[in-house]
Amino acid sequence: MSPSIAQDAVLAAVAVGGGRPATATAHAHRMGSRFAMTVVGAGPDLARAGLALAGRLESRWSRFLADSDISALNLAEGAPRQVHPHTVRLVREMLDAYDRTDGDFDPTLLPALVAAGYATSRVDATRTTRLPDSARAPGNIDSVRIDGDRITLGRGTTLDPGGIGKGLAADLAVEQALADGAVGAMAQFGGDVVVGGVAPDGVAWRIGVEDPFDPARHLTVVRLARGAVATSSQRKLRWTAPDGTEAHHLLDPRGLRSISTPVQTVTVIAATGARAESLTKSGFLRPLEEFLAWLPSRGAAGLAVTVDGTEHVSANWSRYR
Repeated sequence: MSPSIAQDAVLAAVAVGGGRPATATAHAHRMGSRFAMTVVGAGPDLARAGLALAGRLESRWSRFLADSDISALNLAEGAPRQVHPHTVRLVREMLDAYDRTDGDFDPTLLPALVAAGYATSRVDATRTTRLPDSARAPGNIDSVRIDGDRITLGRGTTLDPGGIGKGLAADLAVEQALADGAVGAMAQFGGDVVVGGVAPDGVAWRIGVEDPFDPARHLTVVRLARGAVATSSQRKLRWTAPDGTEAHHLLDPRGLRSISTPVQTVTVIAATGARAESLTKSGFLRPLEEFLAWLPSRGAAGLAVTVDGTEHVSANWSRYR
């Protein structure tokens, strides 16, 4: 039985019974964050399968693991490397994100991030980032070549999956759940939420946007039939850099330092987790009014919160309330 036929059968049975399809949720810690996977019209095994996929993606994409695809590419010194098809998709998403944001999202800044003091995993101090002596930031994005399952980075160019890795992992987990027979699925992977298929209430998924000043409450709740919501923050991942200044993980690709801005968090609604995640970066770099006016041209909507607690939204944000 094909997935679509199986899904139709579940929905038909629910309609006859006058109820709602069953849901199941599983939780795990992946990629340094709390992950949750919810499936509609399926059991907990399918929810756990989404988290298992996220674990496999972490093993392929983590810059802190010496045997990951990303580490192999970063250490290749210009030689081609064969990688998993999921890694090919990740690198394609990185290149697309660079173009989509006119360079605001630049995946080649890893050497600057390491130099600023973020070389070691925040959740496992035994895991650290290795880079060749040739590594430079920014790298040469135009040197990245994809040929089937082989990827070549120009010598000195390295990649950091960062937030886009979480967004794409959520995309892939939802795709897998729907392909395996769930009628609906939601992946909450750190600050990225991706939904697809039928929501538990049969209408829309409800997704809370965290208050940057009080993580225990939501600023607002958005409603999506499908798509993604991604939130990036400069408040959570902070440390003291070697020069004694306070640093965070959001780097200015032009100045190669942590971005200095009154914007504290940026939330973007877009078609996919990878796209939404990449678009958040521009909210920390561009004048706020310009960013919010630009987002709809990229098929997205946004909410930014400044240091005084003021909420700023794009003109199309109200469509999702």
